[in-house]
Amino acid sequence: MLKIGVIGAGQIGSAIAKILAQTGKYQVMASRRNIEEIRSLEKDGVKLTKNNREVAEFADVVFISVKPHKVSDVLMEVGDLLKNKILISVAAAIPISRMASLLPEAKIVRAMPNVGLIVKASFTAYSVGPNITDKDMEIVRGIFGNLGSYMEVDEDLMDAITALSGSGPAYVALLIEAMAYAGLKVGLPRDLAYQSATYTVYGTAKLILETKLHPSTIKEMVLTPGGTTIEGIFYLEEGGVRTAVMRAVEAATKRAKKIARKLNNPE
Repeated sequence: MLKIGVIGAGQIGSAIAKILAQTGKYQVMASRRNIEEIRSLEKDGVKLTKNNREVAEFADVVFISVKPHKVSDVLMEVGDLLKNKILISVAAAIPISRMASLLPEAKIVRAMPNVGLIVKASFTAYSVGPNITDKDMEIVRGIFGNLGSYMEVDEDLMDAITALSGSGPAYVALLIEAMAYAGLKVGLPRDLAYQSATYTVYGTAKLILETKLHPSTIKEMVLTPGGTTIEGIFYLEEGGVRTAVMRAVEAATKRAKKIARKLNNPE
């Protein structure tokens, strides 16, 4: 049975450990300094430790899920134990080249999931290092498949992916909250407002994914001349919702690039 290690079992790392352990296909060990905060993972069969080196020695595939500024220190701590092993970094902003300079014999994958993985509905973009074999990628894709959807991308797109899908759940949550508030304003009970707003977003996303229809086609399916939807669309367009979202993603991308430059080119 493949052994998976997770160094840094915070929100994302804990979710990865839990989901992979629950599949029954992997043995999983996770580390965190404050181990008491993740004791619940033991119910799912995850072995816990405070020792990062213990995780690295145990595992065939190691996830590193720590804050970006801690990545180098952690890799130097455990690097001698990662020779010829698959290392999957879910830390933002740290390029494969920097990790490879510290671990030239590791098989490195840089990935950006989002919090949707908590319910096995993440979109995970990933890029691979030079040492990865086809067999290694079968293993990696098998792991990512347990977390949701995934796609290989050029590494130079990772900052934009961080801004769009990594940060995206916050944008969508804001939209759902705004829709629910609108429901409250027109007299809907709170539970009904949130339930209807949430399922509307969920159903629309599911419709687009399963039918492969363009979002504009879905929009046209709902619009009728002189009807309620076009009235609402008019005010959304007047309010600049489309432009605001585009600017938000653009600003987040610039911020991701700035953070990456600061981390990778310290003065």
